[in-house]
Amino acid sequence: MDGILRCSRYAFGPNRLHYCGPDANAEIKAYIDAGAEDPGLSKLLRGFETMYPYLKLIADANGIRDPLDEGVVEAYWIGNHLLEAVGKRSLYRHLEDRGVKDRIGIRSFDRVADKIGAGAVPHHSFHVLDIWKRTGNTETDHTLESMDSCRISWGKVVAVDGPKITVETEPLLLLGGKLALGTPTRRILRRALESRSDIEQLRPGEWITFHWGVPCEVVTERQVAQLRKYTLMHTAFANLTI
Repeated sequence: MDGILRCSRYAFGPNRLHYCGPDANAEIKAYIDAGAEDPGLSKLLRGFETMYPYLKLIADANGIRDPLDEGVVEAYWIGNHLLEAVGKRSLYRHLEDRGVKDRIGIRSFDRVADKIGAGAVPHHSFHVLDIWKRTGNTETDHTLESMDSCRISWGKVVAVDGPKITVETEPLLLLGGKLALGTPTRRILRRALESRSDIEQLRPGEWITFHWGVPCEVVTERQVAQLRKYTLMHTAFANLTI
């Protein structure tokens, strides 16, 4: 799967709820269902005002021309070595240029800057867990529930029954006043049977990612380990200021 289609799968969940990106959910879904991409889909993804600049930041830091390159897309949503090439100053300037300081306030921004200095990287979990404010179409403070929905979660498939997928997943919890991943619990997700062949042909034992309750893709154990690593990293940074 190329980077454009892969990115559209992750972007679909919040776009469906009108949280992020242009009002083009039906168009994005049609591209996903068809398994096809063209300049039109690329243009739609460039309209995601939070996601796309992060992709460009990662691409520029690694000398990659296309922000929708598959490796760049994986770095942002799941995590890989490309994140480590993004300098602390570049990430700070990126947030400053995107107006995050004005949106969350100087005091909160200074705390975010401290986390960048301590090693935070431009992974999706950083923006969700350490900025605390939705900066897409809906500018509101995150709740525990919305952070858990907005982060990219992973789950091991336990059962498949028609459109229902039962997975074991680690929920985001507040324990003793701190964020933590809880004991794996079972959760039911719903899928469309007419599209996304890897999701359609799921088998127990496979791992999938999901975003705002929407299954995104089948992933390997190595990718799960990467996603968990960066999620735990940014959870730990978040706990410094809770």
